[in-house]
Amino acid sequence: MKLMRDENRCSEAERVSAHALGSLPAAEAAEVEAHVADCASCRRDLARLRRAVEAFVAWPRDVLRPSGSLRSRLASRIAAGDGGKPAAAVPPSGWVEPEWEEVAPGISCKLLANDTEAHRVSMLVRLSPNAEYPPHTHAGVEELHLLEGELWIDDRKLYPGDYNRALAPTGDKRVWSETGCTCVLVTSTRDILR
Repeated sequence: MKLMRDENRCSEAERVSAHALGSLPAAEAAEVEAHVADCASCRRDLARLRRAVEAFVAWPRDVLRPSGSLRSRLASRIAAGDGGKPAAAVPPSGWVEPEWEEVAPGISCKLLANDTEAHRVSMLVRLSPNAEYPPHTHAGVEELHLLEGELWIDDRKLYPGDYNRALAPTGDKRVWSETGCTCVLVTSTRDILR
């Protein structure tokens, strides 16, 4: 699937996102750092993404543990970029990747973690093209990191690598994707759907 790109975005935006996650080899990370020093757009993106990554680091270890298949796909993409062989993906012991579950027409979720005491859930969410998430009010902090596709949250259009944070008691009137999309969503289990 070919992703649509904003023509105003820097061609290095994807590598900047990967660098923020610490997933680039040292030589490539150095290239991105050199680029960021000269590119104001990428410098802003990297600072924003690092704040998001730092927020994830403070969470319990089981909240966002990548699946073995994700590790394999990332290793293959990174290797394809530098012409090397993919590193062997070693899945975390005792963890079984959850299945996708269709929760509404055009909306599928893969539950990653559920903290019933804190009323927090983390999941992958996939919207089919033209699918809409119901209007809702946030009962706590909502964090969304768009992985692929494009997503509209009210009048703001997100692209792969974009991060959105919303606080209670704000709400979203319209969340939809024209292209279809996949995101990481961490939110309260007490959000109010309208």
